[in-house]
Amino acid sequence: MQTTNLPKRKPTRLKDFDYSLPRGYFVTICTEDRREILSTIVGEGLAPPEAQLSAYGEIAKEQILSLEAQYSNVKIDSFVIMPNHIHMVLILHENTGGASPSPTISDVVCSFKSRCARASRNLGFKGKLFQRSFYDHVIRNKEDYKGISKYIYENPLNWEKDEFFK
Repeated sequence: MQTTNLPKRKPTRLKDFDYSLPRGYFVTICTEDRREILSTIVGEGLAPPEAQLSAYGEIAKEQILSLEAQYSNVKIDSFVIMPNHIHMVLILHENTGGASPSPTISDVVCSFKSRCARASRNLGFKGKLFQRSFYDHVIRNKEDYKGISKYIYENPLNWEKDEFFK
């Protein structure tokens, strides 16, 4: 049997945490190889920089906005679509309907990525749209939430400071 020397992936989730619990989550989803295909940051003169969405970014926006219809206990509080990543605050509410288990944030993100990939392929996109997995942060309190909300809002302003800015 052949063995490979691939780097061991670091776990990105909290050990023994139930990610279907009703609360807020800060989620970051990156494009494959950090390709800048979702938007372009534009701004001239006194206008603050903002993300101008590409066709793939428009698909991502449409799919983000459809998550609340797809999952009755999901609310998208805020989001920004950057050139090579997406930040969003995703809030899970108590699941009050049916015997089905509540979706986890992994279920929601997986569905989002799958729907984006399918729609992007219909536009002729080849390859993987998003990298494997995603980053998350469990929002702990109001101060944490305020800081995250500010970070999302100001993300286009800080694009040139991003480690993957070209």
